[in-house]
Amino acid sequence: MNNVLTKQADAGYRLAEQKASQYFTTLRQQLIDNTYTTALIQDIHLWQKKHIHRFAWLSLLSPSKRKPDTRDVHRYIHWLNTTGKLDDYLDRSISYIYMRDLGQALDSPDTQARIQHVVQNTKKYFMGSATGRKGQPDYISLAALYRWGQKEHIETAVIWVMDKLKNVASNIPKELDAEQAQRKLIKIILGVVLHVDDEMNEQTPPEERARRFDAAIRLGYSYGLTYPFVDDLLDSQALTVQEKEQYSLMIRDALLTGVVPDLGEWKGSNLEVIEYVHSELREAFEYIKNYQHPEKQRTFLEQSYVFFQSQEIDRNKKLANANYTNEELYIPIIIKSSSSRLIVRSVLSAPEDEGFDLRTFYYGIYNQLADDFADMFDDMEEGAVTPYTYYLKYRDLRPDLINPYELYWAVISHLIHDVYNSDVKTREVILDRAINGLKRCKERLGQQKYDEVMTIFASGQPEFNQLVQEMVRKADDVDFLDKLLRDQVVLQLKNDKQEKEDFKQTIRTVREQINVELQISKPGGLHEMKETLIDAANYSLQGDGKRLRPILTWVMGVREYGLPESSIVPLLRSLEYMHTASLIFDDLPTQDNASTRRGRSTLHQVHNSATAELTGLFLIQKAIGEQSSLNRFDAATVLTLIRYSAEKAEDMCMGQAMDLNSKGKVLTLEQLNMICFYKTGIAFEAALVMPAILAQVKEPEMATLKKFAYHAGIAFQIKDDLLDFEGNDLILGKPAGQDERNNNSTFVSILGDEGAKKEMWEHYCLATDALNEMPKPISFLRHLLDYLVGRER
Repeated sequence: MNNVLTKQADAGYRLAEQKASQYFTTLRQQLIDNTYTTALIQDIHLWQKKHIHRFAWLSLLSPSKRKPDTRDVHRYIHWLNTTGKLDDYLDRSISYIYMRDLGQALDSPDTQARIQHVVQNTKKYFMGSATGRKGQPDYISLAALYRWGQKEHIETAVIWVMDKLKNVASNIPKELDAEQAQRKLIKIILGVVLHVDDEMNEQTPPEERARRFDAAIRLGYSYGLTYPFVDDLLDSQALTVQEKEQYSLMIRDALLTGVVPDLGEWKGSNLEVIEYVHSELREAFEYIKNYQHPEKQRTFLEQSYVFFQSQEIDRNKKLANANYTNEELYIPIIIKSSSSRLIVRSVLSAPEDEGFDLRTFYYGIYNQLADDFADMFDDMEEGAVTPYTYYLKYRDLRPDLINPYELYWAVISHLIHDVYNSDVKTREVILDRAINGLKRCKERLGQQKYDEVMTIFASGQPEFNQLVQEMVRKADDVDFLDKLLRDQVVLQLKNDKQEKEDFKQTIRTVREQINVELQISKPGGLHEMKETLIDAANYSLQGDGKRLRPILTWVMGVREYGLPESSIVPLLRSLEYMHTASLIFDDLPTQDNASTRRGRSTLHQVHNSATAELTGLFLIQKAIGEQSSLNRFDAATVLTLIRYSAEKAEDMCMGQAMDLNSKGKVLTLEQLNMICFYKTGIAFEAALVMPAILAQVKEPEMATLKKFAYHAGIAFQIKDDLLDFEGNDLILGKPAGQDERNNNSTFVSILGDEGAKKEMWEHYCLATDALNEMPKPISFLRHLLDYLVGRER
């Protein structure tokens, strides 16, 4: 059976090879005849009228006209608007996406109308955003993504994909470029969503929009997953040669049979990575298959096989082999660069569109040659065979080799005149992109290295190259939004990764410091009963606590407000003493009747209820004593802090009383929010507000901190309820399912599993809004918020 399927698949690949060979022959003939440069010189002379501005240097004299750093996206967009350039900028950017990702022809009035609609919406978004925006930009903000999901009624799909992306990020092998892998996956998801969005209009019913967007997100993720976990993984050094062979055979078998085989016995040291990848890809593969119409499944599998086979051929090339023909170098590239986008339509079970298929087929190599040009030195370092690396290595030994840079311009000429019928708008966008790519290369390499590259690749056509280089020096208004956002996303992912590491390191370091400070000493001559209480208190304090509250206080006090670290140690102790006391009370048989806390038996089980109650009271008194010893601050400030602490302790007692009174009752969401805030949110608020009191922070900032604490506290409690509902005893460090056994109303019991997740993300968004109101961004609080909703215990 497999032999038959293999023959059928190989026959399909040979057909793709024939088509690619015909295209390559056409391009090579243009190189031989040198017709492409004649046509392009005329094109560039027409194009330059819009891009070479006389006296452009005068704008440098006006501060308001001076071009800002493009890394400040919002400021740059507002500058484009002020100078009257924004509409053209967005028009070429959106037009390019319609050509590249959606396979559209720009001479279509319908396509132009849709492009203008997107342009106006994009402009409205950016112009409605403040230039001095703090925190993450909206286009890479989880809160903004969830808000979009709410608008389209697809919250469940958005929550699903956010969880998936988080898991992918934590499972990417260290040998892969994690930021680029995530960026490519996000790009594929957006591409599939764009396809679906373009097929709908304002008359599309909301229910259909929601259904199609939901599927697009899941399909985009399912298909996009192949980039980090097939392409990148097989290209990297993460797997051994034997593991790569085993993995490739498994993928090939799945594409031939339509069934992902079991993992079986894995021969290699990367079993843990492969188990995750195999599980995730199998789920993705099944989702795509189940979504598709039966008649489209074969098309999807055939196209996927052609794509995979072309990549395997390319992947197996060795740079040390000096004998590859031009056909061997270029035909697999033509196949894979077109197949990747053709697959998107088969994934979506979209109707056949011959125009789309042809345009996408011819367009692919243009994109691939541009990408390979940008990456050639990285590829050379890794020993990868691309037309550029191969030409760099063997150009002197192999005069028959086609110059890939010249072929790139031949492709551009072919696209403009033969595929898009000399359309003016298409010429404008493609040449914008080409000149922009060279400008970016020059900026990245520096003038000297860039000139060396051009000498190697462009010296064969001196007249044409002279004109192109003049455009690179003088032409303006050729930048693109997608490149700007790509750079920002990669930068943000790198920064986010570093900030997350800093966040974790801060947690570890400060937690260790706090743990050292918490133990209550026993001076000689103590009464036996006091020793018992101190032992009981230390037992509770020694548990595997997260110490979130004192850590939060340390970060706000020391890092944000500049308080001396030694001056707030008593406050850190007091917060953990108070918190531990509240847990002792919560666990009592008369309250939650818990048997385990922080991975150990609860205090009343080790001793008895009376000792537990007295230990809780003892810790509260110790907390007050610690607060009164804040002797590095003026007395009035310390009294204000103690008064605030007492009020919050009263509120926490009220919250616990409300919680106990609610047992066996069905609560409303409003009632549960109130109980949750008084039980949990108050403690977060105190951890933020107490250092602010010591730093004498102004009231507006204090109010913002309280708002953040309110929503972060409720999000924390909802996550606790979800973990109790679906968690694992060993991971949690306490019995799961406790709320149900105690007949407690929880967010899960009131809203259901999915409803509770939506409510958690709603409070996440509101907490994020509060963070954006702070005088300056506090990355620790943003990552704390991510931790609160993403933790597993």
